[in-house]
Amino acid sequence: MSFNTFGHIFRVTTWGESHGPALGCTVDGTPPGIALTEEDIQPWLDRRKPGQNKFTTQRKEPDQVHILSGVFDGLTTGTPIQLMIENTNQQSKDYNDIAQAFRPGHADITYHQKYGHRDHRGGGRSSARETAARVAAGGIARKVLATFVPGLTITGYMIQMGVHQIDRRRFDATQIDKNPFWCPDPVVATNLATYLDELRLSQNSIGAVIEITANGVPAGLGAPLYAKLDSDLTSAMMSINAVKGVEIGDGMATAALTGTDNADEIRMGPDGPEFLSNHAGGILGGISTGQPIICRFAVKPTSSILTPRRTINTKGEELDLITKGRHDPCVGIRAVPVGEAMMACVLLDHLLLDRAHTGGYRGLIG
Repeated sequence: MSFNTFGHIFRVTTWGESHGPALGCTVDGTPPGIALTEEDIQPWLDRRKPGQNKFTTQRKEPDQVHILSGVFDGLTTGTPIQLMIENTNQQSKDYNDIAQAFRPGHADITYHQKYGHRDHRGGGRSSARETAARVAAGGIARKVLATFVPGLTITGYMIQMGVHQIDRRRFDATQIDKNPFWCPDPVVATNLATYLDELRLSQNSIGAVIEITANGVPAGLGAPLYAKLDSDLTSAMMSINAVKGVEIGDGMATAALTGTDNADEIRMGPDGPEFLSNHAGGILGGISTGQPIICRFAVKPTSSILTPRRTINTKGEELDLITKGRHDPCVGIRAVPVGEAMMACVLLDHLLLDRAHTGGYRGLIG
């Protein structure tokens, strides 16, 4: 079993390889009667697609999505929705040198050890190109969420690249879409342009930290133990290519807090309970509190670089390898819309789980 599916009720199965004829996904569990067209999904893919500026891979792909099933007369039918995205700009010859060699930092060696046979062209199934299918599925999830929870919003942005971190005092959400780094700090965004340009020209790469925030999430999503909202969120984010760490709320920083510092105190407001802080990131005991859900993940530096790296081949011979091809100097940039999509898929999945389990019943306060 290869485990190409995630989700409990809203289930997404992705398929395809980086240099195959197409990739896509099958989305099952979408409620019937939701207005859905390809135009609802395409804008999210346009945010993720490669080749939009000099700071991302120069592979030019339109990433045009096609709905093959599950929608009739503009409405979802409740049956599986099949989405397809054609690959049109593969350059497989760039990968001839690694057909029998293992790129350091890549999944080449583990795929070979597990399966004994791999698609070396662009990493095949392990390529970050697979995330296009997730973003397409996230487009469906967003449309359903907009129907059931109209005020819910999901926003992703970069808070760190290398040693450069944003200053929260300068946080400006209007800046996120105005620079190629999805950075909410205009000062840092300007510095990143120079920093990454120098890094790119030196044939190197760098990591990043991405934050995804969901506002307007209703209280009561999630379960106490084996379907915790935070455990499913962290699993979803960790499944994104090159992600090496995930945290909710204050995350690892809570280890340095005292109990009085960490506890999110509560008062009664005119519309119900009001939390005085959000160290928990909007989730307590695996269940959403109604506060903003805050999830953060770290993306490692792109392993495909033109600087020679020591490695071995399938014969066990030692060699120095330069990875040719078109690659992102910071893969964290295009991870922003992917993180947003995974947040949308998990939230919709848990909304449907809650509807099935409780019917929307809630304990009253006040």
